[in-house]
Amino acid sequence: MLEITIREYNSVAIFELSGTLDVNASNFIEKIGRCFESGYNDILCDFEGVSLLDYSGLSVLTIAYRNALNHKARIKFVNMPAHIQKVLSFACLDRVLEIYSDKDTALKSFQEDRSIAEVQKMHLRRRFKRLDLDILFYYKSLSEKEFYSGKVLNISAVGMLVFSENRVYPIGETLNIQITLSGILSSIELEAKVVWLVEKDIQPQIYPGMGLAFCNIDSLTQEKIVEFVERNLPLNSSTECS
Repeated sequence: MLEITIREYNSVAIFELSGTLDVNASNFIEKIGRCFESGYNDILCDFEGVSLLDYSGLSVLTIAYRNALNHKARIKFVNMPAHIQKVLSFACLDRVLEIYSDKDTALKSFQEDRSIAEVQKMHLRRRFKRLDLDILFYYKSLSEKEFYSGKVLNISAVGMLVFSENRVYPIGETLNIQITLSGILSSIELEAKVVWLVEKDIQPQIYPGMGLAFCNIDSLTQEKIVEFVERNLPLNSSTECS
């Protein structure tokens, strides 16, 4: 039997689960659906008290995840016991689900996602001038050791458009970025999240490419990027991020 306690924190519905996630855990799907109907778009599932996840439970979990996608919502997971993570890895779901080791980091990630969504929705990045360029950069996911290389096609204070045939990551993936801005910054490391992917049919000349939004960038680094953009823009240029 799966017992579910729901509480709210900063507009996130936190599901505290205990017991077994199996064929009898349909209440999990039902309560997830009710949260979406009540206007919650962010759900965090705490698995610390889950003692069993079987293959029927995997189906329940998959249905709940698809339900979140259909509602354009976010569902994340925290405190996964080792035996639960092992079952997820067998089904390769550990590569699909967003799993965090602690609740604070998981809750913070929702706020970052909302910030990026606002950038996409409100087009706030149009306030910043964009510089078209062609310089080398290096990138990798947070879990990888080796960096890939690519080219920065344009950059602004809030993000950049990049091209690389080496590796493209899915939307929502957070990357480590290394880049050198000549005359302004020596090699710096940034975190950036993939917020959109270049469509081959629409922009074949820069495919495969990714739109990246900087995460947790400090004000000094952002000011230096703005300075680099301003210094290198052609005279009378009014190019802005779009």
